[in-house]
Amino acid sequence: MSTTGSKQGLASEMTFTKGRNRDRCILGLVIVGGVALLIGLAVAIPMSKRDTHTAPSHLESAKQFLQTNVLIDGHNDLPWQYRRYAYNKVNDIKLNEDTRIEWPPGTPMNDNSYEAIYAQTDIPRLREGRVGAQFWAAFIICASRAKDAVRQGFDQVDVIHKFIAKYPETFTMALTADDIETTFANGKIASLIGLEGGHMIANTLGVLRMFYQTGVRYMTLTHSCDIDWADNYKADENGGVSKGLTDFGRTVVREMNRIGMMIDLSHVSHQTMLDAMETSEAPVIFSHSSVFSLCSHYRNVQDDVLLKLKENNGIIMINFYTGYINNATDHRNTTTVYQVADHIDYVRNLIGADYVGMGADYDGVATMPIELQDVSTFPVLFAELMKRNWSTEDLVKLAGSNLLRVFRAVEKVRDEKIAMAPFEDIIDSADFVLPHFNCTTSF
Repeated sequence: MSTTGSKQGLASEMTFTKGRNRDRCILGLVIVGGVALLIGLAVAIPMSKRDTHTAPSHLESAKQFLQTNVLIDGHNDLPWQYRRYAYNKVNDIKLNEDTRIEWPPGTPMNDNSYEAIYAQTDIPRLREGRVGAQFWAAFIICASRAKDAVRQGFDQVDVIHKFIAKYPETFTMALTADDIETTFANGKIASLIGLEGGHMIANTLGVLRMFYQTGVRYMTLTHSCDIDWADNYKADENGGVSKGLTDFGRTVVREMNRIGMMIDLSHVSHQTMLDAMETSEAPVIFSHSSVFSLCSHYRNVQDDVLLKLKENNGIIMINFYTGYINNATDHRNTTTVYQVADHIDYVRNLIGADYVGMGADYDGVATMPIELQDVSTFPVLFAELMKRNWSTEDLVKLAGSNLLRVFRAVEKVRDEKIAMAPFEDIIDSADFVLPHFNCTTSF
């Protein structure tokens, strides 16, 4: 064996060994690095989850926002549920508990004019939904026109007064914009009354004034039926022609301005909307309507009216009912919170964030969108708008400050007319669209 050969072999072996050691070292580093990466991921992922969990979600942020910014809902038909399910008896109903237990599906109704509506409102769910102020609707069916609508209307106003008085720890009657803010600051739900249908004044300005004296702060000029001095939205269906407001109807609007009652144009015809805004010296409201361009139901508001609404400085309060949000034939099962947000976005994009609010219509309709099934769900909608990068300033307007602005403007017009005598007009019998002679003895 040659010495040189042995040295060369040894050198080769040493070179191989060094190379092998280097490869092992590199492999080790790779393994260590890989383990470190796996450990890092193992730690990082739970930390990420923990950060997401502890940091306020959009829903949590929405709830916190509504704790400090008053949410005013323009329309809730709970009084109608009292009438249908409990003969207007408030004492026996536990509104501070789940009304789905009080009125489960199949509960007998004493009025079947409309389909059964699952119970969507009670005090626990109002609190969960962060409702700060609620307009309760005094509603009576159109069959009472020219009959006993006045009596039934006052019965519904009485129901509202009764359940407010029964739960003083929760509700306070509010008569002014200032009352809303004071009540909210005191941790209670400001309660206001809207009269849903001009048929309840029976063509008499004196009755209108008496409703105001009992706390009514807006009147919807019509429900889903014509009255002697105004047409409802059905006049617009199938290319129909609407007379809008008669001369007496314009006088009703002027008297509402004088006494400080907000003019609500939900349910009325297109022409009635335009006539009312032309006549009114104060901003008007749509207490529970949505956008016609996104859902072509004539209960909704068309673009030309929205543009006039901006000129009037009024407000449209978006209705959540699936049939006014979604044109689909299966709207009952397919309407979502996202589509409701689309209606709100549409108003903001067309005329601005100063003219939109909430008018959900809970307990007034049978089907609500997915995730917006009852009064507890308002934060879900605000969370969706937060995801869409709505500013805090615009969310404050949407929640309640827009309605407060309108309310104060109505009060200002009233105060400017303090010295004006009440209107004492009597409707012209030529305006009658119903056979009043069977139910009235005189003017």
